[in-house]
Amino acid sequence: MTDEKLSGAQLLLMGHGLTTAKFFYYMPDYRHVLNEYIWQEYDTAPDHPELFKFIEFWQKTIDGVLNSVSFTHQKKLMSGEWVQQVGVFNITGSGISQKILH
Repeated sequence: MTDEKLSGAQLLLMGHGLTTAKFFYYMPDYRHVLNEYIWQEYDTAPDHPELFKFIEFWQKTIDGVLNSVSFTHQKKLMSGEWVQQVGVFNITGSGISQKILH
């Protein structure tokens, strides 16, 4: 495969869905202020490797400490039909726990 980026339609045909995540984090200079960041990428459920890569990137390179991550995942199966998965990741000092909400 080449280095060219695949289109959203190509990714959907390969089994990916659109994942949208809300990151709640504490501002580095104002640790009592909770802020929100929205992230969106094509990913595969139920493992969400792209989302976990971004969480790892955040924890290694961004100063804002994560409070929680909520996400939704939609995969278009055929014309007019969507399957939605909703969940929440809780970020603690001991790791990440995932809770799927239906």
